[in-house]
Amino acid sequence: MLNPSPIQESEFIQKRPLKEDIFGVLHEKIISGAYKPGDWLRQEDIATQLGVSMTPVREALDLLVSAGLAERVPYRGVRVREMSTRDVVEAYGLRLVLEAIIAQEAARNITPEQVTGLEEILEHMKKHETLKDVSSERQSSRQFHTAVAEATKNDLLIKLYAVVTNAFPDWLLYEALFRYPELLADSMLTTYNEHVAIVEALKNRDGELAVQKSIEHLMESGKWLTEYLEIPSELLREKEEQVSPLMKTKK
Repeated sequence: MLNPSPIQESEFIQKRPLKEDIFGVLHEKIISGAYKPGDWLRQEDIATQLGVSMTPVREALDLLVSAGLAERVPYRGVRVREMSTRDVVEAYGLRLVLEAIIAQEAARNITPEQVTGLEEILEHMKKHETLKDVSSERQSSRQFHTAVAEATKNDLLIKLYAVVTNAFPDWLLYEALFRYPELLADSMLTTYNEHVAIVEALKNRDGELAVQKSIEHLMESGKWLTEYLEIPSELLREKEEQVSPLMKTKK
């Protein structure tokens, strides 16, 4: 089904490899709600709208699938991912456990150069202020958490975290900002401050505090899952209770 909100030519600005530009345009369309869960992303339609060949479009769709925003259906094509309540709850539970493990390991192994890299990401995120920045905000947040995972120096853990992160519906939470723009400023400020707290704990090699701040950060997303995606809070609480022994009262 052709999306009723076609991609405008003015939205397509070639700066990076073509597939990444196309990915960026489609990414923003998805998290802004222009493409809804279940909508088909037809290569031919997208290529025509953007005035490009189908090869970079196909590559961009592969990037969307890898990022967890889309799914490839055999013999039918690619569509915006639909997630069941069970999918969301399972991804949330796994993410909580992995965030705790990663925070502990990263605090032990992170290098000064990696701390500097995280601080540079934060400086970039600090500039995000408008709805047009939401797509960049999501990608920067993903980059931040990936960098923390890489600081563990545990290749298997890094790969596992990538799989679980792709299954977590954070893009649906960002989409809520377009429906409730009055939440934008507080949401971005809260995310920024939580990221700062994580970096400070890692910088000081305080594993306990890094675990606490990382879990608290994800639990903030859990509140959004309940309020804006209508995920039953009791299901999320069950997952949170599983990691509660890892939480400390340390401030």
